[in-house]
Amino acid sequence: MEEEREREKEKEKGNERWSAATANLSEMASNLESLQKLLIKKAVYVDEETFAKASLSSEQARTIKALEQRVGSLERELDAAISAAARARSEKRQAEAAQKAAELRALEITKELENTTKVFELHMEELRAKQEEISKRDNEIKLLEAIIQTLGGKESRSTSV
Repeated sequence: MEEEREREKEKEKGNERWSAATANLSEMASNLESLQKLLIKKAVYVDEETFAKASLSSEQARTIKALEQRVGSLERELDAAISAAARARSEKRQAEAAQKAAELRALEITKELENTTKVFELHMEELRAKQEEISKRDNEIKLLEAIIQTLGGKESRSTSV
């Protein structure tokens, strides 16, 4: 914002200088035209030096007019270039902000994935421990069943004998 204000102030100063310069050029052109008209009306016979000066003045007036037009054209081009540069800087800032936001989001997602992985690993360890416990109890149950069958087999033998 501050940069834009400074550019606007500089632009205004430049416009004031160009306006003053073009006003001076316009005044000179007007003076030269008046001099040329005066010479045409009043002077019927002029010496070569006066004619050369009048011709030079006329040529200078045409040159000044062409330069004024060129200055106006260059001012418009400059304004367009300044506007385009300001838009490009604004778009660049927006793109940088979007890139930073995307990078932050990527970091967040990476952290979430790491945390999820850790939680998953803990759950897997828990499941393995439960599986080992189940397997151990299953073995104990099989052992107890074998003992029961063994004892049950002895009792049925002793009652049958």
